[in-house]
Formats: sequence, C-alpha cells, structure tokens
Amino acid sequence: MTAGMVIIGGGECGARAAFALRENGYAGPVTLIGAEKHLPYERPPLSKDAMISPEHPLARTIAGEDRFAEQDIRFVAGTTAIGIDQEAKDVIFAGGKRLAYDRLLLVTGAVPRPLPLAAASRHCTCLRSYDDALVIRAHLQPGARIVIVGGGFIGLELAASARQRGAVVTVLETQARILMRGVPEEIAGVIAARHRQEGVLIRCGVAIAAITDRETSVTMTLADGEKLEADLAVIGIGAVPVTALAEAAGLETANGILVNAHLQTSDPDIFAAGDCCAFPLALYGGRQVRLEAWRNAQEQGTLAARNMLGLCEPHLAVPWFWSDQYELGLQVAGLADEGARTIRRDLGDGAFILFHLAADGRLVAASGIGPGSSVARDIRLAEMLIARSACPDQAHLAAPDIKLKSLLAA
Repeated sequence: MTAGMVIIGGGECGARAAFALRENGYAGPVTLIGAEKHLPYERPPLSKDAMISPEHPLARTIAGEDRFAEQDIRFVAGTTAIGIDQEAKDVIFAGGKRLAYDRLLLVTGAVPRPLPLAAASRHCTCLRSYDDALVIRAHLQPGARIVIVGGGFIGLELAASARQRGAVVTVLETQARILMRGVPEEIAGVIAARHRQEGVLIRCGVAIAAITDRETSVTMTLADGEKLEADLAVIGIGAVPVTALAEAAGLETANGILVNAHLQTSDPDIFAAGDCCAFPLALYGGRQVRLEAWRNAQEQGTLAARNMLGLCEPHLAVPWFWSDQYELGLQVAGLADEGARTIRRDLGDGAFILFHLAADGRLVAASGIGPGSSVARDIRLAEMLIARSACPDQAHLAAPDIKLKSLLAA
C-alpha cells in the first residue's frame, strides 16, 4: 500500500496543492497537516474586509469540510510536525507519532518578524492569522489610538482599515519612505498622500528606543526622545520564513528553503512552496527569490502537486502583487528593481502605470495605481509581455492611445 502524499502547512499553498493532486489524477492517500485549528483560509482579507466588515468576520475558507471529504483529503488541524526522518520517509510528531510519505511538501509559510523591544508588551501584537485579526479588530474603535510599526503592505492596509473604523492612526517606518521593497517611489508617494489625506500620521526615518506598557496602553519612546501613547501597537516589519523543520532535516536553506525550478529541495522526494521557499526565477537569470504573495502561493501549490507526481514542470510564472487601500488599487507585475529605465503611461482619473525596462530594452516589470481596478487590465497585458521577454517600443509604452494588446501581438 502506498504511503501517499503528505503536505505540512494548512494555508493557501498547502490546500491548493492537496486539491491539485486530485485534479491531476492522484488516487492515493493525501494528508494535509495544519498548525492552526481552522480550516485553510484566505489571508489577504485579514487586513481589509475582516477589519471593516460591519458584521463579525468569519474566516474565508478555501474549502469546507465537505469538499475535503468529497476529495478524500485528510485534513489534520492544530498539529505541528517536529521532525522528518528522510531515510524512513516519515514525518515525526510530538509523542513520537509518525506518518509515512512517498513525497512530502513543506508549505510552512512565514511568521511576522519579531521586534525584540515589543516582546514583553501586552499591548503590542502582529497580524498573521485569523485569530490575530479578531484581536486587532476589537481595538479599532472611534478615537482609539493605533500605532503601526512598519510601512509595508500589511501595515498600510491595516492603517486604511483602522481609519475607516474611526481610529487615530500613526505609522512609524525606519526607512526613508514607505513601501521601500518592490514599489517605486512615485507610487509610494501617491499612497502616502492618500493616507495623509485620511488623517494618518506617517513618520519615516524614525527608530524606536523603548516600549513601555501601561495598564491599558503602551508608550513608544522614539530615538529622539519623543513619546507616543497607543491603545494598541501593531508590529509589521516583515516576515521570516519558517524553516526550522527543514533545517533540522538537513535540507539546504538561505532566506527560505532552497528549491530548484521544479520546487524540489535538496532531497528529491521533499518539495517546498509558497512563503517558506526560495526559488530561481528563469526570467531574471535564475535570481533566487522568496515571494510572500497570494497568487504565488496558489501557483506554486498547484505546480508542486504536479511535480510531486513526476511532471517535472519548471516555475515560469511572473511575480505579481496587489494591495487595496481606500479606493486605490495597486498592482505590480515582475520585479521593479531589475529595471534600468522607467516609462510612465497615464490612464486618466489619476491612474498610471510605470514600465520598468532592463538595459537591453526588455520589459521586466510594470507597476500601476489608480481607482479600483483601473490598472488591472494593462498590468495583466504587461505581465504577458514580461513573460515573453518582450522589448516593446518605449514611445508606444508611454502613449495611452496605443493599446498594450497591440504590442503583445507585435
């Protein structure tokens, strides 16, 4: 009897992989191990809909218990693996319990990067899980003082949600501007201006020297001596891949579990995908990257499943990110830091796209922002151009009357 496929990590990536195994004809045992007590759920709504919904938010599950049963996928909740016996091909759990596997997929995700100064505070928290979201939401009342440490996507989405709930919001960022990683300064400026218009105080280039708990609040002392009082501080200074299980098993790691283009680790029977893995991007010369993105988790979950079944398909997807803040929709396709030159296309109503070109003229990224989904179609077309390593005419990129679809056809 076959041992089957085992997936460690009950998030987006793991759930997609489990169902993809069935969709690709696998009939053997499939076991999905989740550390949380909940069914696998979507994380993007946690900083947005879960905060501003007038009703008590429910976790937006990827699939219900009935679908897991229908597909004969065994989901084990609230369980953490503590070891991997590669020779026996067993996953080890507390108490010595073992689960055999034919192929193993690690989708252990990432956890918020800790801020040591905040470790002992009862009024500092992070946003990663559904349970975290409920704790934060309870504090988002009119007039509540909320400090968000970190000006990245999650922190700023949460700032927008908090303002919509009537809270008084301050964002602290140690770097010179918000969204330093992956977002061009021009677009970051639009987002910063929109937050300030809503009354969010954004402080860049500041450092925290001390955090002191009060009975019902917390005091944050900045490096210049200024003190900020908050009813709640949310720490959002990045994420750290969960690699302890892989490291203990002797798998290669470096800012994530290292995998090849097929998402195989240094053990060919163990795969890794999603936020926890570092993989080579062929479009960018094999550059090793780790992506914390919803669509990447979906794509890699499906790809890992197919390759666990021996299809040996390489990862070719173009990185894609998005964020919604107030009425603004931000989308980025590709890696903007690969660009040597930027071309701007104005779409009207304040929407625009920045095309990032390599020195040889290849389109390597596109970053857009505008009301609602106003940039979505053009970003999708740009993504297709990036995937083809296209070298579009720069004047055509800048001209809004020339449709990107025509450049794709060319």
